[in-house]
Amino acid sequence: MAVTRAKKVAQVEKLSGELKNASSMIVATYSKLTVTKDFELRKALRPTGAKYRVVKNTLAERAGKGTKVEEALKNLQGVTSIAYTEGDPVTLAKALAKYAKDNPEFSFKAGLVEGRVITVKEIESLATMPSKEELYSKLLFLLNAPSQRLVTAMNAVGRNLAVVIGQGVEQKKFKEA
Repeated sequence: MAVTRAKKVAQVEKLSGELKNASSMIVATYSKLTVTKDFELRKALRPTGAKYRVVKNTLAERAGKGTKVEEALKNLQGVTSIAYTEGDPVTLAKALAKYAKDNPEFSFKAGLVEGRVITVKEIESLATMPSKEELYSKLLFLLNAPSQRLVTAMNAVGRNLAVVIGQGVEQKKFKEA
């Protein structure tokens, strides 16, 4: 059943609205992807907050016009799917890279992070980076570490004195007055 022109226009408008808010996007291709495998991919992307769509190349290019993702959607060929998010691009890249590793029929075409088009190699390196939450926790640890060490050193003086006095009492080194 053919899709009418009105439906295509509606699809383009809806996709264009979603892509305007997207800060990151990964364009991929697949061959012989079964419905079960597609469901697994969508299930893997759900926790990342990303959206995944299989799109016609011309409709994707039209939907991308005037948005940040326009460059990544130009001159697409073959079967195309896009995954896009307003959130952390690393989380999206990790989920897709893990899926691509498990399913060789799924591969990357291009990507876009914060308005900059990235290559397949850059997508793979993006997937190996720590997420924002991991970076924040490491930063907080580094900021907190000096103060923790200072408090530990200050407490050590009193603790060590108590240990020495305790050992002196046990060995009866102190005279009673």
